[in-house]
Formats: sequence, C-alpha cells, structure tokens
Amino acid sequence: MAAEDKLVGDVQDLSARLTEARASVERRFVGQHAVVEQVLAAILAGGHALLVGQPGLGKTMLVDTLSTVLGLDSARIQFTPDLMPADILGSEVLDMRPDGTRAFRFVPGPVFTQLLMADEINRASPRTQSALLQAMQEGEVTISGQHRPLGRPFHVLATQNPIEQEGTYPLPEAQLDRFLVQVDIDYPDRDTERAILLATTGSDQDRPHRVLDAEGLIAAQRLVRGMPVGDSVTTAILDLVRAARPGAGDAPGWLADTLVWGPGPRAAQALMLLTRARAVLQGRFAPTLDDVAAMAAPVLRHRMALSFAARARGDGIDAVIARLMDARLGAAA
Repeated sequence: MAAEDKLVGDVQDLSARLTEARASVERRFVGQHAVVEQVLAAILAGGHALLVGQPGLGKTMLVDTLSTVLGLDSARIQFTPDLMPADILGSEVLDMRPDGTRAFRFVPGPVFTQLLMADEINRASPRTQSALLQAMQEGEVTISGQHRPLGRPFHVLATQNPIEQEGTYPLPEAQLDRFLVQVDIDYPDRDTERAILLATTGSDQDRPHRVLDAEGLIAAQRLVRGMPVGDSVTTAILDLVRAARPGAGDAPGWLADTLVWGPGPRAAQALMLLTRARAVLQGRFAPTLDDVAAMAAPVLRHRMALSFAARARGDGIDAVIARLMDARLGAAA
C-alpha cells in the first residue's frame, strides 16, 4: 500500500505542475487545446513530434514557449536543400595548440540540446534527414568514428508544411515511424482568432514562466512509464492497431482496398505511453478508453497509407481511423 500511496501522491503533484505548465503555454498558443495536449503528452512519453500545419499557425512560437515552460535548452534549425549533416551534428576542426602542435577539436552542432525545433524538415536532403533521425532514434551521433551521446532529455519537434511540396523531400515511411505522434494544426475558429488578435498585437503580452526543469521532466517521464494500465485499455490498443493492418486476420474486410500498409508494433507502444501521459495531464491515476480514443489519430495517421482507390473516393486518413475506432473502441466500451 505504501508504494501505491506514493504513486498517487507523485501523480497528484505532477498533474498539478502540468496543469500550470499547460495553462502557461495556452496563454500564448491560444485556443489550440488538443495540439498542446498532444505535444505535451509526446514529451512526457519521451518521444518526438511532427507538427504539420500551414505557415503562420504558431508552430515556432509553440516550441519556443514549451522550452521556457519546461525549463529546457533549445535550438532551432531551418532546413534547406543545401543543409549538410555536419551543419546539425557538428564537425571536427583543426586547431593550433600553444606548443605549436595541431589537434582536432570537436565543435558540437545544434543537435546537442534538449529541445530541438527542426523547421520544415522535408526541405532537407534525405542524407541530412537521416542524420537527424538517427540521432532521434539512437540518442547519439557518430563523428569521425567516435560515438558522442546526446544529453537527456532530448526531444525533436519537427514541422512540415502540408500544401507546399515543390523542392521538398518527403520523409520515408520508416523515418516517419520514429516520430511518436503527428500533430495536425488547423486554422483557428473565428472566436479563437479574435482572441489571438487581442492577445498578440498589444504592447503587453503574456510571458511564459518556467514550471519544470530537465531533471523534473525526466522524473515525470519515469513516473508515466510506471503508471498501471488496465486490461481493457491494453486490449483496446491491441484491437485497434491490429485492425488497422490490411490483410491481417483482425482487419475488417473494407480495409483491403482502403490502406496500402498499416501500423507496426511501435504504434501500439506509442499509444500505450501516450494514454498514460494523457491520463496524468487530465489528473487521473490510470488511462481509460477515452485516452485511447483521444490519442489514436496522432499516433496512427503517419503510420498508415491510403490506397489509390481510397484517395480517388476522397477518403481521408483521419476518417479511416475514426471508422476503426467506432468499430473497435465502441465494442470495447
């Protein structure tokens, strides 16, 4: 009982701090409650997020605000076609020592930070994309044969513009899978846009304040992984992910001509972590089916591909996910 009481107390303390952090972020990133929740959940789960939205929707401001609120060192890389791996990882330079001898010295790149914004990641060449995504997956880089670990925590928030594809290099499916979530940012509604105008064009603007620090975030991530998950939630995650694989025994018949490929086991792992993280954000001690439903689309949408027939019919990937959730999570509920 003592261990359970400690877990309850730790979750209560963390939930209170996260509520404060979320409120601080949303004072600047106005009206996008689901976006803030999904990005915070991804960071609490220890993963990386791909932010997809048209220019001017506040993606850069969101990352900057998160770095302040979470107390993390941050860096930003503007990806361009001529960007080289050494520009983000770092390189060795030849220095002259006081005694007249020469030696190589490593100059770390912007990837050696805690919260990295990879702006318009699909504008860089596949070679440069691979260098960053290897760092995301392995937590280290290799320069001149020497392994150099990145610090902890290390999170990448990458952005993409969904409408401008000229001169870009779309991320391969295997590299997309390294992002824990894909967060779609849409235009705000009229009332939200009015609030944005009033909040961001005056002389006095809300400034975010630090709520956590790096050590506190690492402790929070450890706590999230230690939360219990009920059998009903585990079963719902398995049912949903396995049903999204065309040709599999658990998939519905209509999926065969709708999807080309579906999510692998990493999607189930991501959904399990994110349901825990959302439960903490909501102030609960264990995830529920509502958490699975809320996090299913961000986890699955970049791990599934529509077939030509589905695109010709005008199907959308989120609509397919919603249909699967109605069939699987509705039955579980």
